[in-house]
Amino acid sequence: MPGVNNVTENGDCYHCIATVRRRITSIMESMIQSSCLTCDFRPDRLFCDMPAESLKSFDEIKSLTSYPRSTVLFAEGRPVRGIYILCDGRAKLSICSDTGKRLTLRIAGPGEVLGMGAALSNTPYEITAELLDNSQVVFVRRKDLMKFLREHRHVCMEVVRMLSQDLHGAYERVRTIGMIRTRRPRMIFRSHALLV
Repeated sequence: MPGVNNVTENGDCYHCIATVRRRITSIMESMIQSSCLTCDFRPDRLFCDMPAESLKSFDEIKSLTSYPRSTVLFAEGRPVRGIYILCDGRAKLSICSDTGKRLTLRIAGPGEVLGMGAALSNTPYEITAELLDNSQVVFVRRKDLMKFLREHRHVCMEVVRMLSQDLHGAYERVRTIGMIRTRRPRMIFRSHALLV
């Protein structure tokens, strides 16, 4: 192969490496969905399914980044910076117990907004969000989010509905945990009663 020998002889393999990197970067960037307006998944995702005018404004305040698996988007107790939206991939949402053990609350999937409660209340993040897959993630700074919600009140109502669904989901998880714990003592009590 004349090109390979020529590169080796001339010692300009750094030029070839740079060219390959540019090509790979170009391919990767073309794969990243840059605008919410053209996203195929938009109708299926609560926060993403906004009117076109709102989406145009949202595109102006967001930044889209690809992150590798195991990236921590935000950590429990850290100051709030903004919200994160999973375009693809999954994230483990967890909290730390008093003894220092990690408790997984749930796994968030594509289209989910993370950190909204902390961003709206301007309090530290309540949980830790760690990516389980290589993921595309949108980030919106808190300041820009608050301005956006003031200007797009119909989106603000969607956020209220989304937070309400999160709250009801949390109630159901607590109910499930409570039912598991209350069943165990009854079984022990019944088995004890049979032995007496």
